[in-house]
Amino acid sequence: MLKIICLILGGGAGSRLYPLTEQRSKPAVPIGGKYRLIDIPISNCLNAGIRRMFVVTQFNSASLNQHIKNTYNFDVFSHGFVDILAAEQTPTSYNWFQGTADAVRQSMHHMINHDFDYILILSGDQLYQMDFKAMAMDHVDKGADLTIATIPVVAKDAPGFGIMKVNGESVIDNFVEKPKKEVLDVWQSEVEEKFSSQGKHYLASMGIYMFKREVLEKLFADNPEAKDFGKEIIPDAINGGLKVTSYPFDGYWTDIGTIDSFFEANIALTDAIPDFNLFDSASPVYTRPRLLAPSKVYGTFLNRALIADGCVIHAKKIDKAIVGIRSRVGEGTEINNVILMGADYYQTLEQMQKVDIPMGIGKDCYIENAIIDKNCSIGNNVIIKGHHSLQDIETDTYCIRDGIVVLKKKATIPHGSKIGAV
Repeated sequence: MLKIICLILGGGAGSRLYPLTEQRSKPAVPIGGKYRLIDIPISNCLNAGIRRMFVVTQFNSASLNQHIKNTYNFDVFSHGFVDILAAEQTPTSYNWFQGTADAVRQSMHHMINHDFDYILILSGDQLYQMDFKAMAMDHVDKGADLTIATIPVVAKDAPGFGIMKVNGESVIDNFVEKPKKEVLDVWQSEVEEKFSSQGKHYLASMGIYMFKREVLEKLFADNPEAKDFGKEIIPDAINGGLKVTSYPFDGYWTDIGTIDSFFEANIALTDAIPDFNLFDSASPVYTRPRLLAPSKVYGTFLNRALIADGCVIHAKKIDKAIVGIRSRVGEGTEINNVILMGADYYQTLEQMQKVDIPMGIGKDCYIENAIIDKNCSIGNNVIIKGHHSLQDIETDTYCIRDGIVVLKKKATIPHGSKIGAV
């Protein structure tokens, strides 16, 4: 049995996902109606039998701490854990994490008392399903010092990634971080026919690494000032003669880095056969068991909709939408191409009667191309319509990013309001 510890990087301030990251870290952003982004890498680990995990974060970590504490509790006969490692001042460092490698280096002292031979490093803001057990066995079988999970991409996408030059034995001969378009030709690698026929001649790093423990410790010792894996640690490993191999992945994978990518990844879950399978019994996605009541729906036309637990829906129509936990939608309301994140708690009938606009969505509203963050209160006869022609703006209650209207957490929208392309 391989002795593996996993380190999940929570990322930086998440400014490109603002305002969803205004009050929470990136891994804590809700996805799919009932999950959070951190559930994805943790579930992939659990499904592979990896049960020792650290989550490294430094921004807005309170809700992430709470979610992990309430979700991932292992029995007393298990050595499994999911622990948060927040940025901290130590005798050797007074700074916050300066990059991916720096975050791992500053976290290594927390692992001294653990028995492990390999360390798996993951990102906390990606959507994918991968068999890490297969990746670990590939790493061992090839005798690799470092294995990097790679995915084939087309030339248009290659400048946004670290690109590998991989030989016929899956050994990475060279690596470049975000190459310029004019030099892309020299960075093509041998890929399967099904990928080359699609123009996917480039192997991109997925930000998923497996190191031998002693190799990573030596790389940190040799590069005490290195801040980033892609720009410093990986090139040094290759140039230093270490065996760095590619683990090819041909499944669904997307980086949740922007509002647009977050929106598209969520809405794609409503497809008849989505690329990311929430209904795979062999690779389930785990999250907090909230023990909510079943959702209730009254006279609503539903099409391509994911409805989470505990919702009360009176809407006229919901089409191509994610409806998060405890959502309330009033009569006559139409929702199209929308992510509703739902609510953290229920208002009582008495509380709803005491306020002009209770939590949820009111009557006779029309909402399209929008993200409604948690605990929002939307009045009656409100129109919210995102469109690609809209300019990015920010107000006290909402932002427009990439043509998508994003209501901020706990926002209150008055009766009759019109937002966006209306």
